[in-house]
Amino acid sequence: MDIGGISYPAAIIGGAVIGLLLSVFGGGGSVLATPLLLYIVGVRDPHVAIGTSAAAVAVNAAVGLLVQARAGRVKWPCALVFGGAGLAGSLAGANIAKQIDGSQLLVWFALAMALVGGSMLIPRKADGDAKVRLTTALTLKLAPIGAVTGLAAGFFGIGGGFLIVPGLMAATGMTLANAAASSLVSVVVFGAATSASYAASGQVNWPVFVALIIGGAGGSMIAIPVGRMLAERAATARTTFALMVLATAAYVAWRAVS
Repeated sequence: MDIGGISYPAAIIGGAVIGLLLSVFGGGGSVLATPLLLYIVGVRDPHVAIGTSAAAVAVNAAVGLLVQARAGRVKWPCALVFGGAGLAGSLAGANIAKQIDGSQLLVWFALAMALVGGSMLIPRKADGDAKVRLTTALTLKLAPIGAVTGLAAGFFGIGGGFLIVPGLMAATGMTLANAAASSLVSVVVFGAATSASYAASGQVNWPVFVALIIGGAGGSMIAIPVGRMLAERAATARTTFALMVLATAAYVAWRAVS
């Protein structure tokens, strides 16, 4: 693997930014990891960038999951059905993506980024059923949505939170807070499966992965005070972040086709 030109300080700083965004905004934060590795850190191969970012996102999501689990916000039965159903889909998506030329894959990735940014501009209702329980009917709803979401997450190498959260809310009627917390189970599962597939093909840069994790830990630590600062301007902050994702998507698409 070519490691020339890699900037590890940039990877640490970038990991801190990604960790902060993941903790503050949840779904959508991980989608910036791949462009960061390609255009700032210096990773040259899009497949390596996707595989490495997927591994880092899985670890960061696992840390967030521990915090949410302690707070009692994770609806484990629903989360496990959703994540379990999407496991095979994420592996299939990653295998398909590895067969596609890097430039073409980045065009698809830019499209996914645009969808993430657009979804963040859609207002979401925070209310719902905080006491939702898994039933046979809910399982039949969750499983197919989880499978499709896993396929998309594996193909694009993203956490998929922007799809998981509304999917959980639509299928179960749970609250936004419960859906955001429960979605981390799937983000961990999909990220781990995707990165494992890329690692098996030698397409994960482990030193960069470590740098991202170190930075991500720092970003997560400052997320709480930053979140408090943005509490009164949450809508404006989320809109600004969504526009940043859309602008990055346009840049990725331009670089891919040029």
